Amino acid sequence: FYLTPSQVNSILKANEYSFKVPEFDGKNVSSVLGFDSNQLPANAPIEDRRSAATCLQTRGMLLGVFDGHAGCACAQAVSERLFYYIAVSLLPHETLLEIENAVENGRALLPILQWHKHPNDYFSKEASKLYFNSLRTYWQELIDLNSGETTDVREALINAFKRLDNDISLEAQVGDANSFLNYLVLQVAFSGSTACVAHVDGVDLHIANTGDSRAMLGVQEEDGSWSAVNLSYDHNAQNEHEVERVKMEHPKSEEKSLVKQDRLLGLLMPFRAFGDVKFKWSIELQKRVVESGPDQLNDNEYTKFIPPNYHTPPYLTAEPEVIHHKLRPQDKFLVLATDGLWETMHRQDVARIVGEYLTGVHHQQPIAVGGYKVTLGQMHGLLTERRARISSVFEDQNAATHLIRHAVGNNEFGTVDHERLSKMLSLPEELARMYRDDITIIVVQFNSHVIGAY
Repeated sequence: FYLTPSQVNSILKANEYSFKVPEFDGKNVSSVLGFDSNQLPANAPIEDRRSAATCLQTRGMLLGVFDGHAGCACAQAVSERLFYYIAVSLLPHETLLEIENAVENGRALLPILQWHKHPNDYFSKEASKLYFNSLRTYWQELIDLNSGETTDVREALINAFKRLDNDISLEAQVGDANSFLNYLVLQVAFSGSTACVAHVDGVDLHIANTGDSRAMLGVQEEDGSWSAVNLSYDHNAQNEHEVERVKMEHPKSEEKSLVKQDRLLGLLMPFRAFGDVKFKWSIELQKRVVESGPDQLNDNEYTKFIPPNYHTPPYLTAEPEVIHHKLRPQDKFLVLATDGLWETMHRQDVARIVGEYLTGVHHQQPIAVGGYKVTLGQMHGLLTERRARISSVFEDQNAATHLIRHAVGNNEFGTVDHERLSKMLSLPEELARMYRDDITIIVVQFNSHVIGAY
C-alpha cells in the first residue's frame, strides 16, 4: 500500500507522549526540562513497554524502557512495578514507618510516585492487590533491616531490580486461588523482559541496565556539533565481559554449551533479564509448577520444554549494571531506547538527529554518495530533497517520533525516504517483525542553566 504523508504521520504519532516539567515543583528547580516518548509496534501486540514517573517522597525522576520476549506479560508487570520498588528502596526509615502505619490503620497512603502515562499505557487492575502485598512485604523488611544509613542510589537500584525479580518468581511458585491471577503470574514469570532505567536527581544521573536496551547521552561540543556518550553496555554475546561473567558462574565442563550461536544456552539473546524462569529454576521446580498450574500452561509448548544442557541453574540474572554520570552543561539530552532503534541506527546519528531537532540548527554535512556514480541531475535531486527535509523537520512535535521516522525511513544516503517509510509502515503484521523490531524511545531534555548553577 502507498500511504499518504498524513497517513504516515497518524501511524507515527499514535503513541507519542510529551511531558514538560513545571518550572518549579515546590521542592527544587529540576535539571530535567521534560521528555518526549513514543512507540512503534512490530509485534502484535507490542512487546515493549515504557514508564516515567516523578518520585514524590524523595527527589528525582524515573524513566525506563522495557523490551519483552516470549510475550508482553513480563515487560508489562515490570513497567508497572519496578519504579515502586526503586522508590521504596530510596525512602528514609521514618517515611517507610509512616506508610506502614497508614496501611495498618486503614488511612490514606502517602503518594510515592506521580506517573506520566500515555492513555494506551495499560495498568493491570486485577493484579494490583497482589502487587501491593508483595511491595508491602518488601518495605516491612526494609523497616526491620534499618541500619540508620541513607541508601545510596546505586544500591537502591540494584536491590529493587533483584527484589522485584525474586517476587515475580515467588508469586509464580505460590500461585493464586483466583484462576485468572494464577495464569497471569505464571505468564509473567515464564516470559521475560530487559530493562533500562534512568534516575535523574539534580546533576546525578544513574542508569540501571539489565539486557540489551540502551541509554545514550547527547553532548553538544564547543563548535556546536553533536557527540554520543554510551551510558550502558549490552548484556549479550557481543559483550566479552558478559560472556566471561556467565562462564565464571558455571563449571568448566559447560564452557562450550553456555553460549551457542550468540545466545545463552543457544536460545536467549539477552544475558540478563527479568522473569524467564526457564533459565533460573531447577528442572524439578519447573515441572512441579507447570503440572500444578492451570491447563493453559500445559498447552503452552514453551513452558514444558527444558533448555538443552541445563545442568547448573540459574543461568540468568536480573541484576542491573549501574552507571553514574555527573551532568555537565554540555549534556543536552538522554535517549533511552529498546534494541529496535539501535539495530537500525548508530548512536552518533541518533545524537546528531535529536540534537539538530531540539536546537533547530542543522549542520549540513557534505552530501556523501559513498562510491555511487551520481549524475548532476541526481545530485540536484538530493540537494532539493535535503532542503525539503529541513522544512519537514518541524512537522514532528516530538523528538522520539522524529527519531522513529529516521529509524524506519532512512535510505542509504541517511535521509528520510517517504516511499520507504510508507512501505515499512504498511507491512502486514506477520511480515513487519521480519523487517524490524518494536521500537520504544524516551528522549529526556536537560536544563543546562540549572545544571550549570550546581
